[in-house]
Amino acid sequence: MEILIREIEEVDYPVVLEMWNNELGNKNLTAENIGFHHDRFKGNNNYKAFVAVLETNVVGIVYIMQYAPWGTKSEQFWIQGIAVKDGMQGNGIGTKLLNYIEKYGKEKGISYITLNTGFKRTAAHAFYERNGYSSGNYCFGKNL
Repeated sequence: MEILIREIEEVDYPVVLEMWNNELGNKNLTAENIGFHHDRFKGNNNYKAFVAVLETNVVGIVYIMQYAPWGTKSEQFWIQGIAVKDGMQGNGIGTKLLNYIEKYGKEKGISYITLNTGFKRTAAHAFYERNGYSSGNYCFGKNL
């Protein structure tokens, strides 16, 4: 299975939206606002979105943000979302996306990658651990 990973293009939005809504359970991204969200980060290299493509079909996504946390000497990546299309999971696509981001990060001098996942997503937890990620933190949030 030959997977190509590239930056997102506008033509990808419908499938990407489907993955955000279905695989990630994020209903805040809609057909009406996906273009706005991508447009506001164009040209800002601290925000990147990549897709995994099989033949001509988008089968995976990963969104990253680069930032410099207080008290550190180097910048880090935060994976804001990573998903593989339902029915395509278990074929190594998610691992290829992670490997791509890790290589990209090393080239940019990134020292650490972090991500958040829901407590009930135990299959995702096992996937991240198989790929060398460790847990040990809680992430809390509050709507304002």
